[in-house]
Amino acid sequence: MRNQESKVPAVNEAAREEAVISEALSILTRRVQSGAAIRDLGDCKRYLALSVPYPDREVFRAVWLSHESRVLGVETLSVGTLSEAAVFPREVVKAALKAGAAAVVFSHNHPSGNPQESMADVRITERLRDALALVDVRVLDHLITAGGACTSLAEKGHI
Repeated sequence: MRNQESKVPAVNEAAREEAVISEALSILTRRVQSGAAIRDLGDCKRYLALSVPYPDREVFRAVWLSHESRVLGVETLSVGTLSEAAVFPREVVKAALKAGAAAVVFSHNHPSGNPQESMADVRITERLRDALALVDVRVLDHLITAGGACTSLAEKGHI
């Protein structure tokens, strides 16, 4: 009887935590939905960290922004494997032009659980920044998410 009693609070606590996470994601989704103005990249970071569509595979996404920092859309650019997602600058430029973007925040997850950037992450960010600069689209950040944590390549001086 004691084992059953001790499991009930754990189940209730897990359900309560899931409800809180779900509500937080709903709030962040509203803040990062199309047409919303991004005044604080913190909301964008939290949304991207919590909303990874395939946590067991690398997913490379873009939050396209207007000149007024309004969200034009959140787009998945690539779904890869456990350890990599192929990203092609030419295709990213095409997507930016199609979205009518003036700026972008990139994001991808590390299914390994380690949010540290790799040299490959830094190199693709530089290539994307340089390619998008040719069409006047600013790369504001590239966020790497893992296990709810987030690393900003802009904060680390890579952008």
